[in-house]
Amino acid sequence: MIGLVQRVREARVEVDGRTVGAIGPGLLVLLCAERGDGPAQADRLLAKLLKLRIFADQAGRMNRSLQDMGGGLLVVSQFTLAADTSGGNRPSFTAAAAPEEGRRLYDYFLAQARAAHPQVASGEFGADMQVHLVGDGPVTIPIRIQ
Repeated sequence: MIGLVQRVREARVEVDGRTVGAIGPGLLVLLCAERGDGPAQADRLLAKLLKLRIFADQAGRMNRSLQDMGGGLLVVSQFTLAADTSGGNRPSFTAAAAPEEGRRLYDYFLAQARAAHPQVASGEFGADMQVHLVGDGPVTIPIRIQ
């Protein structure tokens, strides 16, 4: 499972001109389920995200987690993170989970996130989404859980 984590001051997702998910300060996570992923990978990724120390403490050092600072978590499905560009100029997405499996794992991840963290928003799986963000840093970290 792949998560592309962006520390944000604010972020929102729109579908057909309406906001479907929004947060203030926190993390925007672009999430991709790969073939062979299951709940164990989703659980490990979520645990890592909630404890990832990428927010500044009082000394200005990256020493606080999302849980420490009580920020929002915005999760957006993004199968294109599984792109393989080694074979030319057109990416292959065969490493991504099949759509029905991707949806199941995305929904599972969101349910677990909502049970573990008080402020979780999301996009819409499979929708044409416009993601708006104001980055904080910028800080962008890729995480792959196998």
